[in-house]
Amino acid sequence: MTGNQTVLQKLPADLERDRLPKHVAVIMDGNGRWAKRQGLPRIMGHRRGVDALKNLLRCCQDWGIQALTAYAFSTENWGRPLEEVDFLMTLFERVLRQELREMIQENVRINFVGNLHALPKTLQLEIERSMAATQQSQGIQFTVATNYGGRQEILQACRAIATEVQQGLLQPQDIDEAIFERHLYTAGICDPDLLIRTSGEMRISNFLLWQMAYAEIYITEALWPDFDRAEFHQALCAYQQRDRRFGSV
Repeated sequence: MTGNQTVLQKLPADLERDRLPKHVAVIMDGNGRWAKRQGLPRIMGHRRGVDALKNLLRCCQDWGIQALTAYAFSTENWGRPLEEVDFLMTLFERVLRQELREMIQENVRINFVGNLHALPKTLQLEIERSMAATQQSQGIQFTVATNYGGRQEILQACRAIATEVQQGLLQPQDIDEAIFERHLYTAGICDPDLLIRTSGEMRISNFLLWQMAYAEIYITEALWPDFDRAEFHQALCAYQQRDRRFGSV
């Protein structure tokens, strides 16, 4: 049985394969509130959030979606309690070590974007190892935004371009969208077609500000640990009802 036949069998009957988003981005909001409702410490919400992300990644693979980008840790998240930040850094590192072999087996190509140099050295090493080990994978492109901020990404791109102009490598009149995008963290990754945010919050929280120019936005009241295949199915149904005109009639 071919890969396409497998995908078509797994895809829900009310979804049109040729109208699926190629790239889905998610703001995984509500881990702490989920834990509080369960009478658990916040860190337990983050642990359950990892399970929800793994399930979404597998669902994207099963249904033929080419790319998934998850907002794991923003530049503003350093302002959270030190205990929670330390737990998250350790959790990221542990999950990478535990899941890398399976990601290789499932042909997942993993990528990290953000100011990675500010992360703990041990986590940086795990990130480098996972990206190197999966760079030849031809399956879904799984991008994790870690210590990421959209404004900071745009600023660093401007600085890099200004340096090239200063060095005489680039003329100001030659700067276009393609050149600018090559200097973003997400260079080489197609823009998201669909942004999903959980927990009912109506904002994009400094996430992929350039790349979201024409993304469809779907907000669900579900907290991230409760976001499952049924919730994703609803998001895709809503997406397929949108009329995407990209500014034209």
